[in-house]
Amino acid sequence: MPDPISWSYAGPYLAAALAAGYLIGSVPFGLVLTRLAGLGDIRAIGSGNIGATNVLRTGNKALAALTLVLDGGKGAAAVLLAQLYGPDPALMAAIGAMLGHSFPLWLGFRGGKGVATALGILLAIAWPVGLCACLVWLATAAAFRISSLAALVALGTAPISAWALVNAQIAELAAIIAGLVFLRHHANIRRLINREEPRIRLGKPPG
Repeated sequence: MPDPISWSYAGPYLAAALAAGYLIGSVPFGLVLTRLAGLGDIRAIGSGNIGATNVLRTGNKALAALTLVLDGGKGAAAVLLAQLYGPDPALMAAIGAMLGHSFPLWLGFRGGKGVATALGILLAIAWPVGLCACLVWLATAAAFRISSLAALVALGTAPISAWALVNAQIAELAAIIAGLVFLRHHANIRRLINREEPRIRLGKPPG
């Protein structure tokens, strides 16, 4: 759709979209849900991450699934709301949502790794790209049972599918998103190289 705003003075609109995306993305659903469920502070267990993979380490699969849906949903919501003002605000909101999830002000800029939020963004802004990323995640996770590897492969290949299926602008967004995801996974990448990265476990944690 064409932008319904005057691009002779676009700066404030783009800044507002970025800020709104950040605020939406910074809602820490994993932390909120685990506290409401009486499981304490999710940052004190496992990887210390607030995302669905670490919530799964509590042994509560339903809560992990809900965290996954809500983290993806907030990325999609940021994009869909900003799209009412045009594609460029949607792009800025997408970046803002990723930054908000990864570096939330209220948690001392220590947030999640952005995988679910990234997938939600891609599904909302270009669903074929998001669908490809989800399928790549599922295939890699099923083959290797390593969540971080699945995320890196899925988001790392998203710019390629965006270039092939949509356009260069969406490919650039997918590349920015992939860069943020890779940045947040720096410790996981080291463990993958050293073959020390833990595998996905669906049962209850020991002890």
